[in-house]
Amino acid sequence: MKFKYSKYVPNPLDELDMDELLSRLSDLLLSSGFDNPWDPSGGMDRTLQALHDAILEALFSGGVLPPDVIEKLFGSQAEGTDDDIRDQLEQLIRQIVQRMQESGYISPAPDLQAEQARRRRGAGPGDGDPGDVHFEVTDKALDFLGYKALRDLLGSLGHSSAGRHDTRDLATGVETSGAPKPYEFGDTLNIDATATILNAVSRHASGRSAGDRQGGDAGPDAPARRAAGAGPGYQPEPGQAPSVATSGIDIDYQDLMVAQGEYQSSCATVLMLDCSHSMILYGEDRFTPAKRVAMALAHLIRTQYPGDTLQAVLFHDSAEEIPIRELGRVRVGPYYTNTREGLRLARRLLEKQRKDMRQIVMITDGKPSALTQPDGRIYKNAFGLDPFVIAETFAEVSACAKAGIMINTFMLARDYDLVAFVRRVAAMCRGKAYFTTPYTLGQYVLMDYMDRKTKTVH
Repeated sequence: MKFKYSKYVPNPLDELDMDELLSRLSDLLLSSGFDNPWDPSGGMDRTLQALHDAILEALFSGGVLPPDVIEKLFGSQAEGTDDDIRDQLEQLIRQIVQRMQESGYISPAPDLQAEQARRRRGAGPGDGDPGDVHFEVTDKALDFLGYKALRDLLGSLGHSSAGRHDTRDLATGVETSGAPKPYEFGDTLNIDATATILNAVSRHASGRSAGDRQGGDAGPDAPARRAAGAGPGYQPEPGQAPSVATSGIDIDYQDLMVAQGEYQSSCATVLMLDCSHSMILYGEDRFTPAKRVAMALAHLIRTQYPGDTLQAVLFHDSAEEIPIRELGRVRVGPYYTNTREGLRLARRLLEKQRKDMRQIVMITDGKPSALTQPDGRIYKNAFGLDPFVIAETFAEVSACAKAGIMINTFMLARDYDLVAFVRRVAAMCRGKAYFTTPYTLGQYVLMDYMDRKTKTVH
């Protein structure tokens, strides 16, 4: 057998940090329409050309490839002409896109209209402009971006992990933190073996002492006492089944002791996201950071608070519930802010949950400007705080308070009238009002969720 050796040519993809690349591309993958605010649903930033440009920027901004590899491939140490280096760069980007597809982070989206146009022109299926080809973000990529957002936010807060919601009550949980107690019907069978065996030994010892005082092993119940441990040389009669006590300690119902742990409550949360048009206007993208925080909160609940529930509600001209897995794909919607309809839908969802704590986390940047009337028509007024809209919104806040639902509002604006409105909402339902920015929103939301522990149950 002959072997043919050739010069080893290193592949830059071997040095590629795919996790870092996805983090750099998160703004593109979670885009909310900020690049095209007047047509946010067009999806023009989900083209392969936009992905190509984002990868190109990520490669040279540092962190995705080691600096020495960048210098060797495209710097002063690169071999070949400028055209050769350019072709090598284009080939590398195509390989990265292919690697992302093979890893399951993106998938090509079918462009039926473009394909029909090409067929009418008589062109082949691959003759179109690559810049017009779109891609879709997969659930795997969104799950990773949620984990990455959670890790970054908790790292900036100084927390490496989070537990469940603690209270001042004791219960027969899994983690032992209190003195054992006698078992009662309904307790979790978290048996304290040491205390249980000690009870059984003490009971047997007291029984033997009473038997000795009454005449030792004499009497008709002597075999039973010996079976309970009184006679070390006791053997069962022929044909008699051996007693359990001959091989251990006879544990009775009254001997059972269960360990007590801190009672950990469960929480039902509805995340209300304002997706009105103002979230991407005025020179700032507020909706993409809000989506990133929502995904981080969903990942936190799924991994650290398995007993909690999280549901998502979008509110704009009206309101609707969306699956949690679709948070990363949501884009801004119609123009107005129907806060009352969002609160009403969130309250209906929470009233179905049987949890110790129920809360609404509302992230918004604008004042209520729309209202759904009984006949289904939507009343709209974008100028100032309309008294009719505000009164109906406060009525829904009062209904949430009567249902025991707390509303925590995270406001991305600081208008004087809006501040007063948000503070009154917080006062009516014993919630909190946070006036923050898109850059600090995640810290406030996660810290509030984890710090509620003993403040809302008792």
